[in-house]
Amino acid sequence: MIGHETAPVTTGRDEVFQVEEHGIDPIPDAERHGSAKDVFWLWFGSNLTFTYVINGALAVAFGLSFWQAAAVVVLGGLSFLAIGAAGLSGVRTGTATLVISRAAFGVRGNWPAGLLNWIVSIGYTVVNTVVGTLALEAFFADLGWDGGHASRALALGVTLALTFAVALWGHATVQFAERWMAYLLAVGFAALLVLVLPGADTSAPSAAPGASGWSLAFVVMLAGPFSYLPMPADYTRYLPRTTSLKAVTLSGALGGFVSSVALGVAGVAAATQADMTDAVAGVEGLLPGWFQPLFLALVLGGSVTNSIITLYSSSLNLQVLGIPWSRARAIVISAAVTAAGSLGALFLTDFTTSLLSFLSLLIIVFAPWGGVFLADMVLRRCAYDSAALHTRDGGAYWYRAGWHPAGLTALLAGLLFSALTCDSELWTGPLVAPLGGADLTLLGAAVSALVYVLLARRTATPAHP
Repeated sequence: MIGHETAPVTTGRDEVFQVEEHGIDPIPDAERHGSAKDVFWLWFGSNLTFTYVINGALAVAFGLSFWQAAAVVVLGGLSFLAIGAAGLSGVRTGTATLVISRAAFGVRGNWPAGLLNWIVSIGYTVVNTVVGTLALEAFFADLGWDGGHASRALALGVTLALTFAVALWGHATVQFAERWMAYLLAVGFAALLVLVLPGADTSAPSAAPGASGWSLAFVVMLAGPFSYLPMPADYTRYLPRTTSLKAVTLSGALGGFVSSVALGVAGVAAATQADMTDAVAGVEGLLPGWFQPLFLALVLGGSVTNSIITLYSSSLNLQVLGIPWSRARAIVISAAVTAAGSLGALFLTDFTTSLLSFLSLLIIVFAPWGGVFLADMVLRRCAYDSAALHTRDGGAYWYRAGWHPAGLTALLAGLLFSALTCDSELWTGPLVAPLGGADLTLLGAAVSALVYVLLARRTATPAHP
């Protein structure tokens, strides 16, 4: 007997400030709404985060000049074309990205990759939560309260509460919050760019960055966009089936590109003028006194907008992993793990070192996974058997006992290549030295995609209505 999804299948309207009833169950056509411009605001707002300022600063720390680092920032922003395109599957199927990836890996084979993606998405939520906490703690200090661990703990509690409340309500509230926070954050970050950019040192450094500097800069800049690959359909699954697929792709790409590039360039400019070991303090020192409280509010707001979408998607991810709870209940698990990770990052480790190590390792997971997922989507022309995606045993995506050998082989090939060529604080692959210090982790996506196309060109075919 063929079994189906254990997550509750519900009906209900998607409304602001009401707890969303749907999880990974397919959204019925009658309940779909919105347009492609909603995708723009989602990716624009969620990427108005200070993390991109830090990433731009890291590019300079790796030895790149202002113009070289700015070029890396722009090229990194173009990767949002892949994020926008990945949202097409949500329009076609009405379900979450990590449900759709069952087509590439098999119903059971999708589980290990889903678990890895959940872990890394929680890690990224922790990164943004810590950035917001440090900004709010600095704001308390400016007000005259330097309470040590007490003020940091309060700042963490406020940051987590803001993130959790919006993500708990669900899809409609997430879309609403991202748009309206984007209006405010865009004005503030534009002012930041105007204040920081004129003082940038555009002269070339005394020494060339070398292959290591260039490759590490690309890894850091692409870590953010690549981390979104398991998420786009989560936010397009409510769009009507008649929504233009071209508009979805371009709207998502433009939203992420504009915000990530603007803030990345701000980070590059700041790094040529100040010590960015503590990025928040480094940028704050470049700003006039009247703007500093607003700047700290921007850092907090940006971290919250980004954490909201990663936390929301993590709750859908848990349903994919088989937790038989509603999305609203599952998100409590993700929130608890995020709180624990944030406590560790803030009170037990050096945050700057942890951030660099985390971003360097991030691509090992997301690049190969994204290569397989996008290759599968192209081979199938984004046409899936929606019922089979939600079947627990049997069906079009059962393959061999629930495992798709082609998808898993391609994923392992990409992971192996990325691990062998990764250069990070926590792990240096054995091929890094022979390659002159270059970090080729990103090419893990191309390796996994190529292997998948060679192995799955006969099994990954479009589903017929």
